[in-house]
Amino acid sequence: MTISSTSVAMTTSPASFASEELVRRVAANLAVVRARIASSGRDPSAVRVVAVTKTFGVEHVRCAAAVGLDAVGENYVEELEAKREAGRDLKVAWHYLGALQSNKIRRVVDCADVVCGVSRAKELEKIASYRPDQAIYVQVDFTGAARRNGAEPRDVAALVGRGRALGLSVRGLMTVAPTDPAGARSAFAATSALADDLALVERSMGMSDDLELACELGSTEIRVGRALFGDRGAGAAP
Repeated sequence: MTISSTSVAMTTSPASFASEELVRRVAANLAVVRARIASSGRDPSAVRVVAVTKTFGVEHVRCAAAVGLDAVGENYVEELEAKREAGRDLKVAWHYLGALQSNKIRRVVDCADVVCGVSRAKELEKIASYRPDQAIYVQVDFTGAARRNGAEPRDVAALVGRGRALGLSVRGLMTVAPTDPAGARSAFAATSALADDLALVERSMGMSDDLELACELGSTEIRVGRALFGDRGAGAAP
């Protein structure tokens, strides 16, 4: 998958079927996002922007493609299935960002180009049984909160090794940082260090509120929804 350029030029592809007003607004928001990346000292062309369209409609997926983004993220398999089918003419990579439920893994790998929330060995086994070459990220959790998805840092090397042994394309690590700045800095730095140690290229770190810090500390991919599309609610899918 090619990292998008810094251009926000609109395309004449089927993606441009999104409303012109929405495309203009998202193009302006994307320019702000890229300026924020630049403010961290990074080249915006070196950081992939994944448009998170959770709860938004297919029009927002088309809009993301219209402004030049080539990766779309979904948290729920039902939305991923529906939007991929409705947007089958679009040239975007679909990232599954949510926690994996055992009984839905087959559905996830059937429609996700990249599975980003892998955190347990049994998930690796099941993914490989359906698609041995599936691209994945291992998710790391630094909060220790029981409800947070992600593997403990000490377990990551074993998970990456197991994924590789199964033939999976282990591309990188993903994390959702704690909300406090010190905790976020520590989590992002530790994720980058782990990725270096394991010879992984991708570090999916940073969202709408903390993308500057994530980029400063080595993110190759940020996941943004609100920063592109505005608050969820009005204009979002039911």
